[in-house]
Amino acid sequence: MGPKVYSVSDHDIDPNLVDPDALNIVHTLRKAGFIAYIVGGSVRDLLVKKTPKDFDISTSALPEEIKDIFNRRCILIGRRFRLAHIRYGHKIFEVSTFRTGENEGSDLILQDNTWGTPEQDVLRRDFTVNGLFYDPETHSIIDYVGGWEDIHKKLLRTIGNPEIRFKQDPVRMIRLLKFRARFGFSIDQAAKKALIHHRSEILKSSPARILEEILRMLESGAAGPFFNLLSESGILELLYPALAEFLKTTDGNVIPYYLAGADKINQGLGKNPLERPVLAACLLFPIVQQEIKSQFLDRQKVPHLGEIIMATTSAIKKFEFGALPRFPRRISAIMIGLISNQYRLTPLTSKRQHHPRILRQRDFAEALKFLKIRALVDKNLIETYTNWNKLYKDHTRKHHKHHHHHPAPNHSQNENQSSVEHVS
Repeated sequence: MGPKVYSVSDHDIDPNLVDPDALNIVHTLRKAGFIAYIVGGSVRDLLVKKTPKDFDISTSALPEEIKDIFNRRCILIGRRFRLAHIRYGHKIFEVSTFRTGENEGSDLILQDNTWGTPEQDVLRRDFTVNGLFYDPETHSIIDYVGGWEDIHKKLLRTIGNPEIRFKQDPVRMIRLLKFRARFGFSIDQAAKKALIHHRSEILKSSPARILEEILRMLESGAAGPFFNLLSESGILELLYPALAEFLKTTDGNVIPYYLAGADKINQGLGKNPLERPVLAACLLFPIVQQEIKSQFLDRQKVPHLGEIIMATTSAIKKFEFGALPRFPRRISAIMIGLISNQYRLTPLTSKRQHHPRILRQRDFAEALKFLKIRALVDKNLIETYTNWNKLYKDHTRKHHKHHHHHPAPNHSQNENQSSVEHVS
């Protein structure tokens, strides 16, 4: 059966939302005699009127042929899944060759470099809403899998049998929840059943891939609904047992509020979301607070900074015990710094010390951003945040004057321009 083709009169995709460099890549490949389309998430985003984050391209050209056409702009990456990265300025476009895959076998897919036709390529993708091709020259959409109808019905459906598809690549289950969280689409019954049935397969996946999906969701502006779905589906307790347990306690009730605060800030930041350690701290800070309460405050003791750092480190160890994806060391290190610094920004005793030394710390900007999230959750902290933010701005300004030949790194990605009052 041929695909359904929807012409420009059927859809109202705004061609101005399509990146001109992506168009140029498609055009160049076609001029060289190959088939090429814009594919996947960007086509879905154009149809639901979201500006796509990135544009992926699929083509009949083999990786080496793509390399020959774009030469210095292009590098080939991946062994298990060879593809081309084409660079235009700061942007990188992913260009993959049409593949054919084993869609019926239920073994984990370990290598994926058998070339195929456009139709075979779509059939190995995950969900129908991600299975559309966009032909920028005729402005038409090519649909082999019913994705067009599913987008209009706001329905998430796997391409092929969900039982098999989730066993082949269990990360698809997390992606299913991710799209539900981001778009509010409902999940097709068969996929829902398969997810509950096969959720423990997630433990066979590569931890690095799972972590990347989770960190991207923390950045997405839909972290709150995503973690809620992860918890409801029973997948969270497989990946992060300690977090899943903690979320059920009264102390854990605050985590959704931190995630909502981070979502609110990220929705305003567009392409430059908050740093990953700041976002991961939303999950960990309440665990640290509980640790400090039970170890010190309940015993009428006030911990000093060294003890706070140790309690933070131990809370991260507890959090990661038995966890499938662990945070990379770099993220953990910054997180320990920014969480323990909360106790200097908002000391446990009423002694207020606005120590200029703390402003010079390398990760102070991150600590301040996390304080901003806390102030969205607890209005009593708004004034504290505003004061620290002002001190930090004055400090950076002075610092700039002294080192005008040596610009300070711009950590604050236009972020601290808006004080909490504007977002609360």
